[in-house]
Amino acid sequence: MIPIANPIIEDEEIQEVLKVLKSGFIAQGPKVAEFEEKFANYIGTEYAVAVSSGTTALHLALLAAGVGEGDEVITTPFSFAATGNSVLYTGAKPVFADIDPLTYNIDPEKIENALTSTTKAILPVHLYGQPADMDPISKIATENDLIVIEDAAQAHGAIYKNKMIGSIGNMGCFSFYPTKNMTTSEGGIVTTNNLAMADKIRILRAHGEKERYKHSILGYNFRMTDISAAIGIAQLKKLDKFNKKRIENAAYLTEHINEIEGIKAPYVMDGIRHVFHQYTIRVENGSRDEWIKFINENGVGTGIHYPIPIYEQELYQNLGFNDKCPETEKAGNEVISVPVHPSLNVEDLEKIVQVLEDDSLKII
Repeated sequence: MIPIANPIIEDEEIQEVLKVLKSGFIAQGPKVAEFEEKFANYIGTEYAVAVSSGTTALHLALLAAGVGEGDEVITTPFSFAATGNSVLYTGAKPVFADIDPLTYNIDPEKIENALTSTTKAILPVHLYGQPADMDPISKIATENDLIVIEDAAQAHGAIYKNKMIGSIGNMGCFSFYPTKNMTTSEGGIVTTNNLAMADKIRILRAHGEKERYKHSILGYNFRMTDISAAIGIAQLKKLDKFNKKRIENAAYLTEHINEIEGIKAPYVMDGIRHVFHQYTIRVENGSRDEWIKFINENGVGTGIHYPIPIYEQELYQNLGFNDKCPETEKAGNEVISVPVHPSLNVEDLEKIVQVLEDDSLKII
């Protein structure tokens, strides 16, 4: 089976972790600070604050932006639940705006339609590694005095019009879960040029401490460990290489998939670098479940990202959400992700294409 994801952990990461273990300083310490500096330099922001996950990055970024009870945050329903959940954690309400059916990212026109007097922030997701259309989003935010927090959990190294994702909004939030374009095993980070926001996140991640044993606000234990940071430092050196291979693999798949009836290859916007956290096709003929069954039975892993809009999750239904986003619902019934990760070789790519061709012929 060709797996849908395959984290690449090499000897460098192992040796760096061993150094940390032998140092005796394994919680948040000098390696976290080093990783923060290197990641901020890579993204092109003044500050980066490392935390325990991509979800906690979103949560703390929203709190640092002053989002709370009575506020609304406009975001996409076509994402992992953490995007909406992070808004709920603050006491605010996520308001879901539909997606562009080509990019699967939030549609700026739908954001404008969702604005109210209580809108506080916009939370676009750079889904699958493709940047959201940030110029109109930023324009809406400026005209309405809103905060923009980029959910960049899947977009390490992606570029929008010569700007690194994570450097465009007021804050950017990344995940380092093992399946992401780079990993720290578990972890996240918030990037920003705003010192006050960075300082607020630093305090919030460590029990609200400004000084040792002096707790100024209600905070959390959302710190990254030096063990994770050591992995992240090694992985960051390889990120561009990993992304280059993902982009090359995606180009090969698209070239061949465009010739297969019943499948739409991913659309890529002009003027951006899509880093293909996922390579997501759209099936137009037959049952999506039948496609997946055939692909898996023939040795290729798949994923569905994401089959259920966030507002249709049981939690949100119980909270009274009754949104309708037709493009999100249609995409959720048609998308299939196939392997694109850097570990794939030519034979793997040929096999993926061949299986999709065979499946297309079988269904037609």
